Amino acid sequence: MQPVRRTSLIAQVTDQLRTEIRSGRWPIGSRIPTEPELTELTGTGRNTVREAVQALVHAGMLERRQGSGTYVIATSDLGGTLTKYFADAVERDVLELRQALDVQAARLAALRRDDGDVQTLRQLLEQRRQDWDDGNPTAIDTDVALHRAIVAASHNAVYLEFYDSLLPVIEDVIRARNTRFGGDYHDEHTELVQAIIDGDGDRAARAARCFLSALIAEYPVQPH
Repeated sequence: MQPVRRTSLIAQVTDQLRTEIRSGRWPIGSRIPTEPELTELTGTGRNTVREAVQALVHAGMLERRQGSGTYVIATSDLGGTLTKYFADAVERDVLELRQALDVQAARLAALRRDDGDVQTLRQLLEQRRQDWDDGNPTAIDTDVALHRAIVAASHNAVYLEFYDSLLPVIEDVIRARNTRFGGDYHDEHTELVQAIIDGDGDRAARAARCFLSALIAEYPVQPH
């Protein structure tokens, strides 16, 4: 029997950590366990864990923050790659891409949502309104969660994977736009969610398109 090579062990541990991220047990924005905890979790040494974590840092899934720990910033290698690619993207460009994604997601969600999706959308819509009206710092997080829930309600795994890969970029643009322009867009979100709940695909797509068009119109077209 061939002995397990160290490089193979590192790859195995890297896959194990990647699985924890993809499963949602370590969601985007969360801090992963400490190095001693990871050695216990994986049953390997610190050097192996350190190199596995570094591999995921290079892949763009994790980010080391000095004095704080290591955090999840993407749920896949694709997400890490896209996050790096869009790091300096023009906000209007990101919004135009998001419009294309959100419009179709809204249409699919209206056609495929189930009772669980409806309950989640209602809860997040109400929570978003409350957080925004109260000036809660988590209002943006709730807004992002609502739009992600719409994509999840499309019940298209590939769509959700791609959307998740863009979430860090989408969230950054939402925060930047809100700082510059403000606005709660409560009515627009209510119409979008209600159209999905009513199962009206055309109406849901139209609501998403109108909402994103209003955001895009805030930005002048910039030559590239």
